Amino acid sequence: MRRLSDAKWIGTKWRPRLATVVLAILIMVLALPLVGLFFFRLYENQLIRQTEGELIAQGAVIAAIYAQNISDAGIAPEKLGVPMQADSGDASRGDDTPYQPIEPTLDLASDYLLPTRPAGIVAATDSAFAAIGARLSGILDTTQKTTLAGFRLLDPHGVVIAGRDEVGLSLAHVEEVRTALTGHYASALRQRIPDQPPPPLYSVSRGTKVRVFVAMPIAVDGHVAGVIYLSRTPNNIVKHLYGERGKVTLAAIAMLFGMLLIALVFLRTVSRPIYALMERTRRIAAGDRDAIRPLDHHGTREMAELSAAFLDMAEKLQARSDSIQTFATHVSHELKSPLTAIQGAAELLRDSGEAMDAAERKRFSGNIVNDAGRLNLLVRRLLDLARAENLAPSGESTSLDAALALLPVDGRLAVTIETGGETGLRISAENAAIVLANLIDNSARHGATQVLLAAASAEGKVTIAVSDDGAGISPSNRARIFEPFFTTRRESGGTGMGLGIVLALLKAHDGTIALVDSGRGTRFEIIVPAA
Repeated sequence: MRRLSDAKWIGTKWRPRLATVVLAILIMVLALPLVGLFFFRLYENQLIRQTEGELIAQGAVIAAIYAQNISDAGIAPEKLGVPMQADSGDASRGDDTPYQPIEPTLDLASDYLLPTRPAGIVAATDSAFAAIGARLSGILDTTQKTTLAGFRLLDPHGVVIAGRDEVGLSLAHVEEVRTALTGHYASALRQRIPDQPPPPLYSVSRGTKVRVFVAMPIAVDGHVAGVIYLSRTPNNIVKHLYGERGKVTLAAIAMLFGMLLIALVFLRTVSRPIYALMERTRRIAAGDRDAIRPLDHHGTREMAELSAAFLDMAEKLQARSDSIQTFATHVSHELKSPLTAIQGAAELLRDSGEAMDAAERKRFSGNIVNDAGRLNLLVRRLLDLARAENLAPSGESTSLDAALALLPVDGRLAVTIETGGETGLRISAENAAIVLANLIDNSARHGATQVLLAAASAEGKVTIAVSDDGAGISPSNRARIFEPFFTTRRESGGTGMGLGIVLALLKAHDGTIALVDSGRGTRFEIIVPAA
């Protein structure tokens, strides 16, 4: 019941088919590069930080040049802006250190994306600052051609004094500029206005839609003398992929071809042999003996070994089934004869017992007793054979001397051990005694007066020769002596199961027995593992 319920549970529980699992794996393999596009946000953020860092470095150089020009021009301190306030972003830096680095702070994942930068407002410009801006415009234009960054140089009031077409416009209302005018560094991410429609692939990346803005206050004599306002569009992965779209397409085709090749190899080496083996299993279960043959295609070594093991099991099960069927036929035949005789004798005694004389009743009663005794003997021998066929090796060992010592003295013949009496045999003394008892009894029943035993060990095996001087076995019966119930002594009570029990016992201990040619009598050769 347990096995039936387990089999039912195995059949009802849902499990994916092998083809489904393979398809899912292939889809995952194919999707990995596409999924990877959504994980380059981290790299995009690094590009944002890199762009901000580059703008800070460029701005620091321009700020130093502008500060030197302010000092050389001798502009009065009252024309400068508010006093500079030291940022406290780095608590580990002491006040006396000469280094004041500005670290990039923008984060594409968390920072709010501001709208495009507001347009400038017309405002009055101080002539002194305007003159300095005019002198530096050439430097800014030349630098922009190399760095591709946008430069705006602002006076202390946020009016552009250098920066192409925005000179004279005020940017003081811009958030990051307003912060810089108070003496603090500020940066921002703003939406960019592309010069041309972006490719469709850009929609997967947020970094392609932003522009980095940096506003750095310029300090002169502890006051804000102006602001250097820089901006640039960061590099992005999508732009590079779009530029290499031909190669990307070829790579995608190669990946698709590789996936199909993997699917074909898997189908031919794994899936196809498995389904063929399943079909072969169904045919064998339906009784098709022709199905017990190797598969046409195995695919892999493991599948070939699995198929060979399965077919070997199927052959053994088929042979076992045939053996059981034949054995059942023999048993029914052997039991039918004495049962029929007992039934007939009992019916005669019942129906005609009063008309029989004492001698006839005794004869029929004797027949019943004899046939019942034969039935009893057959049943006992069947039990012995069943035990022998299902015997598990005990791991014990013995010798010919020890096994023979367990047997009672048989007055019908003499048993002699010629050589190897002390040779170790990997079989229990009791089972070895049963083997010898059956062989000795057969020899005695066929007229032998002497049985000779000889054992020799070689290469982990022990060969035991059992020979007698009896009548021997006729050539016509030599091939059938190990068949169950085959006997030439049926009239004298033979069951034909002695050699079958011997063969089963030896097989259980990885041993064999064979009838070999001899000049006189019968000679058996037994091979068992050495102790």
